[in-house]
Amino acid sequence: MAEPDVAVVGEDTVSQPSTRQISLRINNVAHSLRIENRVSLLDALREYLGLTGAKKGCNQGACGACTVLVDGERTLACLTLAVQCEGSEITTIEGLAEDGTLHPMQAAFVEHDGFQCGYCTPGQICSAVGMIREFQRGLPSAVTADVSASLVELSDEEIKERMSGNLCRGGAYVGICEAIREAFQAEVAR
Repeated sequence: MAEPDVAVVGEDTVSQPSTRQISLRINNVAHSLRIENRVSLLDALREYLGLTGAKKGCNQGACGACTVLVDGERTLACLTLAVQCEGSEITTIEGLAEDGTLHPMQAAFVEHDGFQCGYCTPGQICSAVGMIREFQRGLPSAVTADVSASLVELSDEEIKERMSGNLCRGGAYVGICEAIREAFQAEVAR
């Protein structure tokens, strides 16, 4: 076990937080960082890498503004340590578009005014992308009537329940639901 870094100040000994070198793969780009073990994924993205799409809302996992995708799964970046993500593929809002073309969910949010101030929008979009993948894999929610049946319809009730961890202070929920439904229908039609 490595000894913690120690700084001597006068006659007092002060323990310094330990750091380590990590590699993160974010939006298909490898990044090497020297960070403290306690740095959140959100802070690594924003403060170390300048990827400011994921927002720091509550910093307690209650608002969803920091939602990113880790190996395709919705993840609250404020509650996840960056060191936990080594070996994983991290996708932020900045990485959803391909070759200058908006991801279908991003385009649907624009089309249906799924935002007011836009602060929560990156987390809403990343969460919606992950939520649709969960639905397509047949994962039930708290409102799924028959958890043993195949999920066929992404109803308003399902969307609202599945997105309930993402808050919008501007109240753009109608547009958000419409955007998610449109992006889902476009994906099913492909």
